[in-house]
Amino acid sequence: ATVSLKLLVFWIYLDAGGGKYMDPLRGWTFHADPLPALDTYCRHTLMAQYLYGILGPFGLRLLTPTVVWVEMLAAPLAFLFSWSQNARALSIVLGIISSLHFGISLTIRNSVLLSYVAIVAWAIFLPLGWNEGRDFRIDEEDEGAKNSTDTKKVQPGSTIEGPHSSKTIAQTSNASIFNISTLLIVSMIAANIWFETVGDCSSGMKRNIFGTLLQNRWNVFIGAEEYVTWEIAPGRLADGSIVDVWGRRDDVEWSMPGSGAPCTSTSRPGRWRSFPYLAELDGEDEHLLWEYLCKQWDSENGVDDPKNPHPGRRLLRYNFFMLQADVLPNMAFSSTRKRLIHSHECGQSWQDVLNERAHADDHGNPADEEQDGSAMFESGGADGEL
Repeated sequence: ATVSLKLLVFWIYLDAGGGKYMDPLRGWTFHADPLPALDTYCRHTLMAQYLYGILGPFGLRLLTPTVVWVEMLAAPLAFLFSWSQNARALSIVLGIISSLHFGISLTIRNSVLLSYVAIVAWAIFLPLGWNEGRDFRIDEEDEGAKNSTDTKKVQPGSTIEGPHSSKTIAQTSNASIFNISTLLIVSMIAANIWFETVGDCSSGMKRNIFGTLLQNRWNVFIGAEEYVTWEIAPGRLADGSIVDVWGRRDDVEWSMPGSGAPCTSTSRPGRWRSFPYLAELDGEDEHLLWEYLCKQWDSENGVDDPKNPHPGRRLLRYNFFMLQADVLPNMAFSSTRKRLIHSHECGQSWQDVLNERAHADDHGNPADEEQDGSAMFESGGADGEL
């Protein structure tokens, strides 16, 4: 079990570091153009701003490829020093990789939990060495001082005596474990190469099985992000006011929010960040997806509260926008661009939507509601900010 968990750590960091190293856009190299990856990721926390002030653009450019090599070499070196029982060297490796994740937790937003879980994963290399509490060992310092006989320690409180060297037994055990680990690593690498190149996984069952076993990829944060994205959803209520349905606010703020992941400064963290990417659903599934925001708004604002209803807070319709801003040098961003993803009328059933579309087709009415809604919801300083 210990070898399997160490193997998992080995694969995760090989995939993560290798993905950055082989990035076709070379975002994790010293000569990244226009900006190295760390310059684009480390922007969204107070500690990231301090780091930028201390290191400057050149320092972050120099630190970027260093992260890649730390990720790629940490696991192989930990394997090597663990097998050779070099406690001092292994401690240095664990300290470096833990420091890397601790720095990530401070400088990249929404990465605290992931970073600390990653640090815990490296605890599998503790206690130091492959054979602590398991293999026979010799206390060389006490052997000659106490008596002239060969005494081998198995566990605290138990000893064995005999003509055989316990160091030889431990070395044999080391070699066996190392050979097994090597076999597993080579098999895993060969299986992934087969899956990605010559493997025939055309059938659904084979694709699902081998995809689950071999395609759990950890090569996130591969390239340098060229832009930041976030979302807003201006909506009109029954009382005529305009609110941000996505941000759950009574005012619409078009500027970049101060929360979110490195490349997605969204008003809703966690699993909500995947919501906009479901916009490609079709038919009734798409309708139910966007209708959920209507129901959520009404529920959170007590529209149908039996004791104290607020009918004026009922959401009538909203538009969902995705906004982008390019990442520029010196912690700057470009002017904002926007794209209308969806326009939705609340309270309609899917059949009502179909009937509406059929009526529009019969009468030759262009379906320009989304653009009209876009103009209707942009008011005040919104156009100037965009």
